[in-house]
Amino acid sequence: MALNWKRYLAMFRVPELRKKILIVLGLLVVFRIAAVIPVPGIDPTSLHNLFAGNQLFGLLDVFSGGGLSNLSIVMLGVGPYITASIVMQLMTMIVPRLEEMQKEEGEAGRRKINQWTRLLTVPLAALQAFAFLNLIQRGGLSGGTGPEITFSFWQLVVTIISVTAGTIFLMWLGELITEQNIGNGISLIIFVGIIARLPSVTAQILSTLTSDQLLTYGAFLVISVVVVAGVVIITEGQRSIPVSYAKRVRGNRMFGGVSTHLPLRVNQAGVIPIIFALSIMLFPGVIANFFVGVSNAVVSSVAQRIVNAFQNQLFYGAMYFVLVVVFTYFYTAVTFDPKNVAENIQKQGGFIPGIRPGRQTTMFLKYVINRITLTGAIFLGFIAVLPLLLQAFTGLTTLTIGGTALLIVVSVVVETLKQIESQLTMREYEGFS
Repeated sequence: MALNWKRYLAMFRVPELRKKILIVLGLLVVFRIAAVIPVPGIDPTSLHNLFAGNQLFGLLDVFSGGGLSNLSIVMLGVGPYITASIVMQLMTMIVPRLEEMQKEEGEAGRRKINQWTRLLTVPLAALQAFAFLNLIQRGGLSGGTGPEITFSFWQLVVTIISVTAGTIFLMWLGELITEQNIGNGISLIIFVGIIARLPSVTAQILSTLTSDQLLTYGAFLVISVVVVAGVVIITEGQRSIPVSYAKRVRGNRMFGGVSTHLPLRVNQAGVIPIIFALSIMLFPGVIANFFVGVSNAVVSSVAQRIVNAFQNQLFYGAMYFVLVVVFTYFYTAVTFDPKNVAENIQKQGGFIPGIRPGRQTTMFLKYVINRITLTGAIFLGFIAVLPLLLQAFTGLTTLTIGGTALLIVVSVVVETLKQIESQLTMREYEGFS
């Protein structure tokens, strides 16, 4: 995507756009303030060792902008809301009534489903908060070797309520940001959470940098540039399907007779599969930690094996890759229905040259979308496990969050710039070139 910086800078001369951007920036500042407010009665500095060496929880901490390791009131970030969205999307595919509501009732049906998603977020946030606090209390995030942190009953209740309220607060902030049409609110919150960690990560790298590692870090920078270029290419890549419309006469006017194209993106799902995969991978380890200390030897042994499996980098990387690929196909299937697209083209009097309308068009679209999605899915999976590969070859733990974070940052920036450009184009500002 070619960038015309003069065009983007011109948005600050449009009062309405400038107001929207300032509102978004203000809401993101509020999020960052909330991310450093600790829950009542806890010393955040005692939690540092609990996150050392745990890839999954370290990555979740990045997405919460450091709120998880600080045990802030928004320590869960938007994770419970994302999990609720996954559940509702699955239910929409499984329950016919929900599918009809989404398709036939249009905007009203989507509003109902969104409301149920918000309501489902509340118990999920409370459950996830209890799970995290239980793990922290038992030192579960560091294999029981971290500092001892205990909660009284009432402190536990107050903390769960505070953290649940923090998640709902972030969900509300995300919706307010989305309403400004300057980017997706949830994605921007995750983006800011990642960017907020850059100073501390850079300081950590510089403090441990030796002359022997200069070549390694130089190679990492080159790989980062290649990855950024690859993310942009895959994000912008699309297969254009030609569509022709037959001429139709209505009254004294003639319609149709034009040719256009149907764009099918290589990465139809964006960064959602990464977030979905992280949300799903969180639960087995969390649940297993509950049963590690039970009196039943069989249950305790199975739980410990599950915990050990998720601490194994090879198993973790393989599961991460597979889930990202699966969720890429899943989310593409949710957002793009070849049958509906084929029906809409036919209803409007259109057809794909060389393909008969109806069933053959549906089968052709399925064939094309499955092939291009495979490329996008494998690319996303590779980027997700790239930090693990780099860590295995270089032994540098500071690079463990690079791939996924870089993917999300670049994708969110590209999508936000697209929305800003559409806003600028819509207003046809006179200073554009």
